[in-house]
Parts: sequence; structure tokens; C-alpha cells
Amino acid sequence: MAASPGAGAAVPDSPSRREQILGVAAQLFARHGFHGVSIADLGAAVGVSGPALYRHFPGKEALLAEMLIRISEHLLAGGQERAAASDDPREMLAALIDFQVDFALREPELIVVQDRDLANLPPEPRRRVRLLQRTYVEIWVDVLRRINPDLTAEAARIAAHGAFGLLNSTPHSRTRAGTAEVAALLHRMAWTALTNLTPAESRKA
Repeated sequence: MAASPGAGAAVPDSPSRREQILGVAAQLFARHGFHGVSIADLGAAVGVSGPALYRHFPGKEALLAEMLIRISEHLLAGGQERAAASDDPREMLAALIDFQVDFALREPELIVVQDRDLANLPPEPRRRVRLLQRTYVEIWVDVLRRINPDLTAEAARIAAHGAFGLLNSTPHSRTRAGTAEVAALLHRMAWTALTNLTPAESRKA
């Protein structure tokens, strides 16, 4: 028979509970802002006492850090996977756009939290998030320059950020259109913009 853990032994977090806390926190932070949500609010929303949350996260900042680092790591890993899946840069770009559209439609709360509350992270996790995000952007920059070698790196970077602004506009959309219809529209708009950059635009940048 396996020995029972002692009274002071750490009990591993339940993955389902941890995921639940992160998901609910994203919704509440997006709705009310990081400073507008208390530990007690989070606990009530997931059905535990506020102090019980400290068994999973040492505080709100740690929760926010894990939330934003995890999604940044997810985007980078997904971007790397899609860029490595083909030798054709146009196929790579189509896959990257689909990936970003899927994220934007599934996780609008995280987009809001990232845009509004990144500054609330402590310095080290904030640097980590920014590094992950810059590395993700550079995947797009490389693909855009392979499609159009006349683009400067700076022009491709501006274009990539512009596409993110378009695709990540989903939290601000109020539409009755189906998800597939919205995804197709966003893909077409981003594809048209990113594949019609001209050398003149590159020189202006």
C-alpha cells in the first residue's frame, strides 16, 4: 500500500481546477480590468473561498503572469510549427493567418487582457512575454520577406503588426455571423493586405 502523504506534504494542483481558474480569471480581467477583480471575486467565480486560491497561485500577479506567458508560448510554438510544415512561404503565411484567426476567435478575453494589463506584470515576466511575442512576430517577418524579397525587415514587421491589429479585433466585434464565416472573412482580409505589399511601401517604411 502506498504511503499517505504527511500533513505537510504538498498536494499537486488539479490541472482541471488550475485551468478553470485561469479561464475564469481571463474573463473577469477582460470584463473588469486586473485591478477591478479581487481574490475574493475570483474565488467566488470558481466556487472556492478567496484564500483557497493561494494553493494554486501565490497572488493575482502570478496568475496574470502564467496566463500571458502561457498564451505567448502557445502562439510561438504554433507559429514555429506552421512555418516548419512547408517550404512554400505562401502556404506558411496561409497557415499562420489561420492559426492567428483561430486564436483570436477562441480567446478574445486574452487579447483584451494582454492589451490592457501587460503593464501590471512584474518586470521579469513582462520581459518574458515581450521576448516570446517578438520572436513570434519575427516568424511572420521572415515569411513575408520570403514572399516579397523587396520588403525591408521593418516594413514586414509593420505589416505583421497591422495584420495582428486586424485579426485581434475580435473582442470589439458584435456580429451575428457564424464563426466560420467570420474566420473566412478575416483570413481573406489579412491575406489580401499581406500579399499585396509593394517595393514602394517597403522604401517608405
